Amino acid sequence: MIPNPIPAPHIDLSFPHRWRAEVLAARPLILPPRHFVYPLEAEEVERGALEVLVRPDAPPDGSDAQPFLATCALGFRDPAAPSGIWSTPRPEEICAVAGGYAYLIDTATPERFTMIPYRPVLEIRSLVSEGLLLFIGHHSILAWGRDGQAWESEKLSDEGVTITEVAAGILRGAGWEMIRDREKPFALDLRSGSLLP
Repeated sequence: MIPNPIPAPHIDLSFPHRWRAEVLAARPLILPPRHFVYPLEAEEVERGALEVLVRPDAPPDGSDAQPFLATCALGFRDPAAPSGIWSTPRPEEICAVAGGYAYLIDTATPERFTMIPYRPVLEIRSLVSEGLLLFIGHHSILAWGRDGQAWESEKLSDEGVTITEVAAGILRGAGWEMIRDREKPFALDLRSGSLLP
């Protein structure tokens, strides 16, 4: 039996951004002068890592912005776990996702990054009108805004969150309720992440 192939990396540049990036098929034989590995403590990061060549836009002071290679450790080798790059509500930041492990990297100072705690992130949604990038996990949703983490929902599901609609500042969806063996609908306020009655 042939295993499911890993899909091509997803690219979502919905938010305005101050960088250009290219997902490489493999690590270059000659590394650029600036190379960063995420997370810092990763072991055997090369195996299945997402390699992204990032070219930050020149800063307003006219100084030169140097490109860098971002090597992002792979979370899961599973077609259900997304991989790719997303622009974020903060124009200098890039979100790189490798097999469900999500890294938010400051392209102006690539030493600064945040790793989303979900292992794995199952879906990423750009909500430009709300100024949020959503990370959907097995049990809850984390929202990332211009200033970092905006909110994290309470537990919405025992196993799997489905988003059905986003409109008028409200996110609607369903989560699996194990005790009753059924899907339970929910509605979240996108400003606070609070459950609505």
